[in-house]
Amino acid sequence: MDKVKLGIIGMGNMGSGHVKTVFDRIIPGMELGAVADRLPARREWARDLLPADFPVFKDGSELIKSGLVDAVLIAVPHYQHPPLAIEAFGAGLHVLCEKPAGVYTKQVREMNKVAGESGLVFAMMFNQRTNSYFRKMREMVQSGSLGAIKRTSWIITNWYRTQAYYDSGDWRATWSGEGGGVLLNQCPHNLDLFQWICGMPSAVRAFCHNGKWHDIEVEDDVTAYLEYPNGATGTFITSTADAPGTNRFEITLEWGKLVNEDNANLRLYRLDQNERDFNRRAVGGFDTLKVTEEKIETDGSNEQHVGVLKAFAGRILRGEPLVAEGKEGIEGLTLSNALHLSSWLETTVKIPFDEDLFLEELNKRRNASKPKKGTGATFDTGKSYNEK
Repeated sequence: MDKVKLGIIGMGNMGSGHVKTVFDRIIPGMELGAVADRLPARREWARDLLPADFPVFKDGSELIKSGLVDAVLIAVPHYQHPPLAIEAFGAGLHVLCEKPAGVYTKQVREMNKVAGESGLVFAMMFNQRTNSYFRKMREMVQSGSLGAIKRTSWIITNWYRTQAYYDSGDWRATWSGEGGGVLLNQCPHNLDLFQWICGMPSAVRAFCHNGKWHDIEVEDDVTAYLEYPNGATGTFITSTADAPGTNRFEITLEWGKLVNEDNANLRLYRLDQNERDFNRRAVGGFDTLKVTEEKIETDGSNEQHVGVLKAFAGRILRGEPLVAEGKEGIEGLTLSNALHLSSWLETTVKIPFDEDLFLEELNKRRNASKPKKGTGATFDTGKSYNEK
């Protein structure tokens, strides 16, 4: 194989962008082989953009069975991600999945198992991992050169959305159609980066406010407290109603504090000594450490979705590294599920948590979910895929 023929399933906000990118042959070694969407309006959009004889299918299963592609990119409502990925692996196709990996970890765990057994390439569209500032933060934290983490804090409230956004599809912001709100729609990248850079917390206590600022049934405002295995603590705050919003990611370590503002300005407040050692040796009650502010330089690369697609093609054709292995999608989702479960039960939740209990609680909300009417869109609850 010298070129990957990619099929794109779902042509909504994200999928339509991927269609344009691949069709314009921006990705070396990749060409568009087919597209699919359940909405007639999106299929018409594709027919207007693509050649008259280009394969446009009514749903993902038709595309997967067509034999026209080597791989698929799945960009549909969240519940459908694992079932379509499993179906694609069964047909011998490589899979690139949009975020999140799914709605609940038990579902994603099955997808990961099938992917591993298939021997096929499986990748996640965690495009924010290509951002040079996040890559540099991970390098600095994981190297241990700044000592152990003492505190994490991410205020990510620049996800402002209007009521019109939520009204644009009847699957949006419903437990049946989307499976969650800001945590599952806007924040999968942030939660992935949070654990990718800082590691997974061991326990969380979250307060998820459903429909606080919008007429929706899922959360649009979240404040969470985290505990890590080494005793470090953290906070995660997000909302789709703050104007203006804030994007500030801080990591306090033994040798100083890393601060990333707006994903584009990384600074290190470096201490002249290890704070833990200084604390034990200092003789004066008000002694302080010397702090030097450093602007951290990076390689400046930030290829985003194009970078993920390039790496996907590179892995299939030449065995090159992926930006994010597909199996890693469960990590950020684990954090998201734990935050939801903590809020639902009004208690601290330890990680790993009871996945059966989470699904039981989620299904209570799905069964009571009421999709919005009159939007002209449809959603699939995923119940046809034998979810328990």
